[in-house]
Amino acid sequence: MKIAIDARGINWYKGTGIGTYTDKILRYMIKTHREIFYQIYWSGGNYDEFENDNTKILMASKRHHRFFEQHYFPHNLTNDNIDIYHIPQNGIGISERIPCKTVVTIHDLIPYILPETVGKGYLGKFLQEMPRIVDLSSGIITVSECSKRDILKFFPIDENKVFVTPLAADDKYKPLDKKKCESIIKENYNIDKPFILYIGGFSPRKNVKSLILAFSKIYMNLKKEYNLVIVGANKDDRNLLKDLSIDLNVESRVKFTGFVDENLLPVLYNACDVFVYPSLYEGFGLPPLEAMSCGTPVITSDISSIPEVVGDGGILIDPFNIDSLMSSLENLLNSESARSSLSAKALQRASNFSWEKTSEKTVEAYKNILST
Repeated sequence: MKIAIDARGINWYKGTGIGTYTDKILRYMIKTHREIFYQIYWSGGNYDEFENDNTKILMASKRHHRFFEQHYFPHNLTNDNIDIYHIPQNGIGISERIPCKTVVTIHDLIPYILPETVGKGYLGKFLQEMPRIVDLSSGIITVSECSKRDILKFFPIDENKVFVTPLAADDKYKPLDKKKCESIIKENYNIDKPFILYIGGFSPRKNVKSLILAFSKIYMNLKKEYNLVIVGANKDDRNLLKDLSIDLNVESRVKFTGFVDENLLPVLYNACDVFVYPSLYEGFGLPPLEAMSCGTPVITSDISSIPEVVGDGGILIDPFNIDSLMSSLENLLNSESARSSLSAKALQRASNFSWEKTSEKTVEAYKNILST
């Protein structure tokens, strides 16, 4: 089987879900399925890690990306007799001139589900392009059963055309020495109290407002003096959330770190007492899985794809009910035994996910699509 994959997103979207996904599945497929030939379309540097006797790397300029997508790629796919062409970044850049079977990974349909939480430019492009992308695809890969249901809800296609390949946490997310991690966080961010952690974006969809409100109502009831540490780049509603903490008189206890280097994220997960992720919608929801892989107790939402990921490895709450979040936080933070028990369940649940499994399911999808 000869597979071509648009791997330009590994560099273009580095540090994002799409970039990580493309990087991980490609690495593991090259390593574990050596019988497959991989034609890799690349942009930028660092391609040497993907050079192998079963790979061929072809460079594509970002500046002239439309030429490559609409002309060079179709021509190359024909000349090299490729069986399947895979576009991992929601099908962006798909051409009507592709001569072989085409697979796209649609990570979620947030612009369809919660359009008010998406920028106007991206929203317009997504809504305009997605029907065409679905129509041109021989098969669709998505990351959760929830996302599959969403795709089938909005597009009248055969459900056998959609394949679910759950994501995984990187190997660096694992249990570490808590005292050492606390020391590193104190040194880097001057946080010397036990803390509740949130990591993610500040779109209204992430529902960080409810977390700050819940914290403001229960922090006086906790046995220890806790901080709420909020990690994420300064964009979207971040300044509004900072103003909210001031209005609620908890600004001294709510710490906004700004962007944090990816290598420090496992340290944060291990140093905190609980990770909270009250999102209103996720195509998969990787941060709770990263936290659980570190053995961190997790409180997160009981809607969209999140229960598929967390299972019994965390506490699932109604994100629209702030009382549910308040009581879960208070009970968990005031009980060391409850946190210890949940930590063990988190590690057990997280062990069900791996990039090896994601890659295996991806290859299975390829084979199914090629045979139909």
